[in-house]
Amino acid sequence: MIQRAGRGFTLIELVVTVAIVGILAMTAMPMLEMSAKRQKETELRAALREIRGGLDAYRRAVEAGKLEKKVDESGYPHRLEYLVQGVDNIQDPNKAKLYFLRRLPRDPFGDDPALNAAQTWGKRSYASPPDVPQEGSDVFDVYSLAAGVGLNGIPYREW
Repeated sequence: MIQRAGRGFTLIELVVTVAIVGILAMTAMPMLEMSAKRQKETELRAALREIRGGLDAYRRAVEAGKLEKKVDESGYPHRLEYLVQGVDNIQDPNKAKLYFLRRLPRDPFGDDPALNAAQTWGKRSYASPPDVPQEGSDVFDVYSLAAGVGLNGIPYREW
């Protein structure tokens, strides 16, 4: 009698193993996509909070008399870049600049790398109604230009 050594796998065992691995991979993909979307949403929330905090700090500096404000102005910056570039402190005899952000964050859902960080955001002026935001002579608020809807069911433009 000839005895065969039981080394190796049969073709059926290999096919079953590959099928199981394929099913596991198919179930993991939606979870990975969801995790990536959740990460971008977290970055969007943080960026909006950072920019809005800078806008509020700019407004407080105007109210404190540290920045020049004309009678017909709202007290918000004319451009988003002013938060990073700095503005002259009129109370300081040396005219030292006041900075409100170290860097301007990009919209994490903005996919065009040719745009600078300020161009990735939608801007709302103080005179603009909240339900139909429009740019104007100042920057009162920012919003994402992304067309999608968040995991919470709210469109990114309304965050």
